[in-house]
Amino acid sequence: MFRQYRLQDFRLRLVVLVYAITILGILVIGSAAEEYQSQQLLGMILGTVAMLVLTLMDYRILLNLSWVLYAVNIILLLAVKFVGYEANGAKRWLNLGFMRFQPSELTKLILIIFFAYFFTKYKDQLNTWKMILASIVLLLIPLGLVIAQPHLSATITIAYLFCVLFFVAGLSYKVIGGIIAVTVPSIIIFLNLIMQEGQTILNEYQLDRIMAWLNPAEYGDDAYQQQNSIIAIGSGQLYGKGLYNNDISSLKNGNFIVEPQTDFIFAVTGEELGFIGCAAVIILLTLITLECLWIGRNARDQEGMIICCGFGGLIAFQTFANVCVATGLMPNTGIPLPFVSYGLTSLVMLYMGVGIVLNVGLQPKKY
Repeated sequence: MFRQYRLQDFRLRLVVLVYAITILGILVIGSAAEEYQSQQLLGMILGTVAMLVLTLMDYRILLNLSWVLYAVNIILLLAVKFVGYEANGAKRWLNLGFMRFQPSELTKLILIIFFAYFFTKYKDQLNTWKMILASIVLLLIPLGLVIAQPHLSATITIAYLFCVLFFVAGLSYKVIGGIIAVTVPSIIIFLNLIMQEGQTILNEYQLDRIMAWLNPAEYGDDAYQQQNSIIAIGSGQLYGKGLYNNDISSLKNGNFIVEPQTDFIFAVTGEELGFIGCAAVIILLTLITLECLWIGRNARDQEGMIICCGFGGLIAFQTFANVCVATGLMPNTGIPLPFVSYGLTSLVMLYMGVGIVLNVGLQPKKY
């Protein structure tokens, strides 16, 4: 299970970047909602242990267990459906006593491993419609369970992740063109349908978020979060108002930013650390993404390459989506900012992903 590796192949830069962004996140969370800071610190400790174990474990063991991991993931998502913990109208968690565990976050990592194995095993049939349909069915089983929670942000992320993995595995441009030709009209039809009065495709709160983004003046109550987020980021100017400040004009201190420790942590970063703090967060996450892609480029096999590109794509997408929501460029989706937003399951999952990427890096193709 554990092997001897060459120390010079260990990507220390990636570890330094991960700890830098995590510590920055812990500081901002402490300023946004101090009661969550210790939990995020615990997440970093647990994540470090998981990262260390997975760094030393040959990632091909996980690939060989792909179907087992896929089955466990389905069981966990079913457990959420029947015995899950419900909050704010959504049932997304399993109560473990000492913490709440969110299986949909683990789903992202498990599907990266599973499809890296699956696409590589059947790479000769990758561009056949039979293979494409089989892959979509395998995606829809866990995706349907996530949709049922309901968990829109995880649904969007998993669907995006599947597209990235399929593309990296070698999907033909002809097939991609055909999919786009079908997808674009489907999106137009979908948008027209959800605008119809009495539509049942989306939940009411999901439709309200889209309408609030398109017309914030008319949907003031639903646009409240994003508008305050934009104001908060702008008020930080270049240097920000400082962490743990008591500024009475602070939107965070006035509780005008809802869920500041999770979905809108970037707004707190902008208000308290200014443009410099926001730039630091984006640069760190961009560098982490690039490190993952670089390790994937030098992976010894296709599975390793797909894993690294998939995980790097996950970080890139969640960063892009979270920043866009906080700055009003996208409807509010609730996608967390990697390593920064509060979330024990999310943080540990990300550290596990980093551990697997580091193990791929310890086995470069030159060996």
